[in-house]
Amino acid sequence: MPARSRTVAPPGWSRWLVPPAALSIHLAIGQAYAWSVFKPPLESSLGLSGTASALPFQVAIVMLGLSAAFGGTLVERNGPRWAMSVSAVCFSSGFLVAALGAATREYWLVVAGYGLIGGIGLGIGYISPVSTLIKWFPDRPGMATGIAIMGFGGGALIASPWSAELLSVFGSGTPGIARTFLVMGVAYGVFMTLGVLLVRVPPEGWRPPGAPSPAVRDPLVTAARVSARTALRTPQFWCLWVVLCTNVTAGIGILEKAAPMITDFFARSSSPVGASAAAGFVSLLSLANMLGRIGWSSVSDRVGRKNIYRLYLGAGALMYLVLALAGDSSKPVFIVCAAVILSFYGGGFATVPAYLKDLFGSFQVGAIHGRLLTAWSTAGILGPLIVNAVADAGKSAGRTGPGLYTTSFVIMIGLLVVGFAANEFVRPVHPRHHEPPAEEEHIDAAPEKDVTP
Repeated sequence: MPARSRTVAPPGWSRWLVPPAALSIHLAIGQAYAWSVFKPPLESSLGLSGTASALPFQVAIVMLGLSAAFGGTLVERNGPRWAMSVSAVCFSSGFLVAALGAATREYWLVVAGYGLIGGIGLGIGYISPVSTLIKWFPDRPGMATGIAIMGFGGGALIASPWSAELLSVFGSGTPGIARTFLVMGVAYGVFMTLGVLLVRVPPEGWRPPGAPSPAVRDPLVTAARVSARTALRTPQFWCLWVVLCTNVTAGIGILEKAAPMITDFFARSSSPVGASAAAGFVSLLSLANMLGRIGWSSVSDRVGRKNIYRLYLGAGALMYLVLALAGDSSKPVFIVCAAVILSFYGGGFATVPAYLKDLFGSFQVGAIHGRLLTAWSTAGILGPLIVNAVADAGKSAGRTGPGLYTTSFVIMIGLLVVGFAANEFVRPVHPRHHEPPAEEEHIDAAPEKDVTP
């Protein structure tokens, strides 16, 4: 495995090559958002409930948060190329193990492969470029992380129709599911390797040539250094943990159940939603998720992170209210509300690294980000559990259509209100948590002329 020092950018390297490297990882691991395409064939071929068929996805999200939390320091120490390599191996091999599980009808292998092994690849891959991008783009951290993390949201835009097409070719039974997992595992392994070969880190002390240091107007923004260990002892970290957890729970509840949800909502209408249209809805939500990541995170560079989260959480609660009251009255209303919620969901993911950088500095922002993603692990359990458990209970009680989801939508509104309140409690980090200035900060950090912006 290459040492971190061997990945330092050579003279003439353009920082704009780093976002494509990050995208190659995030576009691959973003396949997780297309899991709902596999739910119906798994349920029919293995006799699973909606809750059981969500298990591989839930385990993957849990492992994402745990591996990001425990591996964040290793990512900072070993560099992005090491992290991307680990991610590629785990994510692609997870598909291969899941393929074996589907072929042998051993569902626990699907959970272990896609959820456990693939989830480790998700977590390490997700945080692998974040710290590097912030160092390459200190002048536009929201935009930079938004470009890369946009790929995670857009991964299902590719994976959803691709998965549906492979299943139609190979069949929706367990042999067809196994072949689909096998093809996807090999393809993603090759694609992620491109990012491994391309990524570079900036030279020590590098700054964008010609980019003046912007005046700090937001009182939340600090130029100080806070370690990952110290950040865990601050109320700001835990307020952001609650903010991220509630925002993710609200979005992931729709995303994981997207295909069957829109089918149930309009099952009794004059034009019910078919399987292909439901897969198209998943792709549309992935597009909203992707565009929200780059769009809203770029806006946050101008309006501030706290204000943009007020939008995510407040307007998100309003969209859920519309869905609960009038979601089945019109397909456009349902689709627009769901798409807005998913744009806020994606925007929240893309904005949080810059929020952390504002509060804690860039010293160990990657490791802090990894620890914060335990909120995603929690939300990965809560969101699907709430929506699937309420829907399963509704089916047992004889309910159909929107009645399967109304209670879960009300719960989501309550969670978003809690997140809104937590965001209001965010204040600047107290100076007692700051690390002493590093020695290199006393040295003139003039821009490197041999590295182009």
